[in-house]
Amino acid sequence: MKTAIVGLPMVGKSSLFTILTGVHEATRMGSMEVRVGVAKVPDPRLTALAAVFQPPKITHATVEYLDTPSISKESLRDTGLLASLRVADAFAHVLRVFESDTVPHEKGNVDPVRDADDLDIELILSDLVVVEKRIERVEKDRKKQRSAELDREIDLLNRCKAALEDNRPLRTLEISAEEEKIIRGFQFLSQKPMLYVLNVGEEDAGKMHAIEEEYRTTKLASRPGTGISAICGKIEAELAELSADDAKEMMETYGLTEPGLNRLIERTYDLLGLMSFLTAGETEVRAWTIPKNCTAQKAAGAIHSDFEKKFIRAESVNWKDLVDHNGYAGLRGTPLLRLEGKEYIVEDGDVLVIRHS
Repeated sequence: MKTAIVGLPMVGKSSLFTILTGVHEATRMGSMEVRVGVAKVPDPRLTALAAVFQPPKITHATVEYLDTPSISKESLRDTGLLASLRVADAFAHVLRVFESDTVPHEKGNVDPVRDADDLDIELILSDLVVVEKRIERVEKDRKKQRSAELDREIDLLNRCKAALEDNRPLRTLEISAEEEKIIRGFQFLSQKPMLYVLNVGEEDAGKMHAIEEEYRTTKLASRPGTGISAICGKIEAELAELSADDAKEMMETYGLTEPGLNRLIERTYDLLGLMSFLTAGETEVRAWTIPKNCTAQKAAGAIHSDFEKKFIRAESVNWKDLVDHNGYAGLRGTPLLRLEGKEYIVEDGDVLVIRHS
């Protein structure tokens, strides 16, 4: 899963990337260079299972983050940047909420809603160019040979064009699964899910949940395909440098129960419709990323393609039950440990043992 971190200059975008991935600031080889880093998905369930099985290896699910240059009309003309943005599964748009006399805002004042709208407009304009070129090409093909397939594509493209000309991102358009297949190859920027990351000031750290709720219910409400997460970049940078005990003490000072980065990654997962199932044994405890409503057979394919092809059954148990009974031995003969077939819908936190031929 790739998430591109986007935004205006001086909003804390690159700092957030560094905190998430541990990849520290480096001089860009070119103004349009995109940096890549990987972040572990925090998952206390792995720690609990590891205490039971004592494996030498614990493997977290991961998210790949892209640190992109500031988005503008000029930057979106760069083919390299466009290519990096198109392969991203989602965008995390860092919106500056904090005020600062020493860090001027590019537009003169702090207005997160305006900044959210302005970036959407740039993505919309970029997509509109692609749609218009494709419509022109399809119309030429239709003059040579009429086909139901081309008719369906031109109808869908015209719907996309109408939405874009109305300044509506394509993520707001209701598109069927069949229609999605038609336009998937264009990798439209405004169609990608958008996580708004509110970067608040240190003085507002204790009010992050309230600020999140305010933007979710009023200021950025009614925006399909979006999510909201608030962080305080300054505090997160300090927490990243502390031991677990010192970090906990610092969070308590600000009335925080967990690092904001945990919520940010969780919201990204939720926005993309993802979840994790687990595997646990004496050699490794591991989290695997799959789509929600995934069948047991498809989930087996996340481990190995052969497991999906030769799937027989999955032994399934909730991670908490496995921990509470101190491993599989304590669960034998109970209804908590189940044998499930190909069509079983895996639940978040299931621990699976795949049986295959």
